[in-house]
Amino acid sequence: MLKKKFTALTLAALMVTTLAGCGSGGGADSAGEGKAEAASSSKKIVIKYWYAYGDKIEEAKQHMVKTFNESQDKYEVVAEHQGGYDDLHAKVQAAFAAGNAPAVTDLEIASTGVFAHSGMLEELTPYAEKDKEQLQLDDFIPGLMGNAYVDGKLYGLPFMRSTPIMYKNVTMLQNAGLDPAGPKTWDELEEYSRVLKEKGKVGMTLPVDIWYYEALVAQSGGQMLSEDGKKEAFNEAAGVAPVEFWKKLSGEGLIKMPVGDEAGATADKDWANQMSAFKFGSTAGVSKSLEIAKGNGFELQTAFMPANKDYGVPTGGCQLVMTSKSKPEEKEAAWEFIKWMTSKENTIYQHKHVGYLPTRTSAVESDELKEHFAQNPQFKVAVDQLEYARPRPMENAYPEVANILTDAIQKAIIDPKTSPQDALNQAAEKANKLLGK
Repeated sequence: MLKKKFTALTLAALMVTTLAGCGSGGGADSAGEGKAEAASSSKKIVIKYWYAYGDKIEEAKQHMVKTFNESQDKYEVVAEHQGGYDDLHAKVQAAFAAGNAPAVTDLEIASTGVFAHSGMLEELTPYAEKDKEQLQLDDFIPGLMGNAYVDGKLYGLPFMRSTPIMYKNVTMLQNAGLDPAGPKTWDELEEYSRVLKEKGKVGMTLPVDIWYYEALVAQSGGQMLSEDGKKEAFNEAAGVAPVEFWKKLSGEGLIKMPVGDEAGATADKDWANQMSAFKFGSTAGVSKSLEIAKGNGFELQTAFMPANKDYGVPTGGCQLVMTSKSKPEEKEAAWEFIKWMTSKENTIYQHKHVGYLPTRTSAVESDELKEHFAQNPQFKVAVDQLEYARPRPMENAYPEVANILTDAIQKAIIDPKTSPQDALNQAAEKANKLLGK
């Protein structure tokens, strides 16, 4: 999962002002109960943990927090739901400015640079060195560590991490006479979508989402930014190709590309209602999508996102970070909690309960997950796809650049008079002003 509207400018504003989503509700009652319990445990060191997203994701986080609190009698963690990543980030920034930030929070990976450079995060390198035998930092899957470091310093540990994958309605494909093993390439996706259109369906309903665009740029052999991060690279051929592809397919009615705040929900609804055969989505949606497919009477398979020149995906999701202004004893509690939440046992639990990637090699190689993958191959696709994964850009300006780019892509697709190259050139001009600061 990923956030879309948080910007470096938002951070600057929120550091001098205070203000109080994507995720479903819930968590308020249990958080209130947690506060009452914490107040009665005066001998314990009490810390707050703020998290994003509801439903099965919230269930997993609340379960792990409860188990941590019951596993020892020195610390008490009060877990509080704060909406989606945008909501969570804004509230953490405001609380930090007001001097009452949570000791631990989820942090969407692309925002690590902004938060670290602002001084809001505690550097974890000394903690990891002190507990290196217990932590086993090199057990974390290397492809998930790219966003954990800022300027060579460790600021987060992989927690609920993801990549986008393709969800397929196998029943619909079979009914249309299509091989359910595909589509494996952009060309095959177009071919499948033409057949499905003849059946009154669309190949895919697809929101204009920067995460998916990053994937298609990678598949085309390109980069989002220059090597030093000071200039954009998305208006080069590999960045233009995805927009041209989407414009062509949507223009011919082969895929549907809704815009606006409900675009993602529309894509999920069309797939659930069997109007579209495919959807792109986070691996975090595997468990929920399996429930939907079963409830609506069709078979679900997951697959790599189709390749162009090659396969390619960005990673996503969140890591656990420690804020920098907590008291020493609260930082001690925060570190113990972070270590526990990112353990082998807990990454196995949250992967099976939700679908997020198992973050440790020892977890992937465990007998428990080997058996799980054998019985539920839909969960293993994202793990295998990590071979083609790359970290997301973490430049301070990138969240704002992503917003500019999303608007440009939407304009190129909706407006027949706007070419993808022109739209991306205009976005590049704005992006370079931000990146060059």
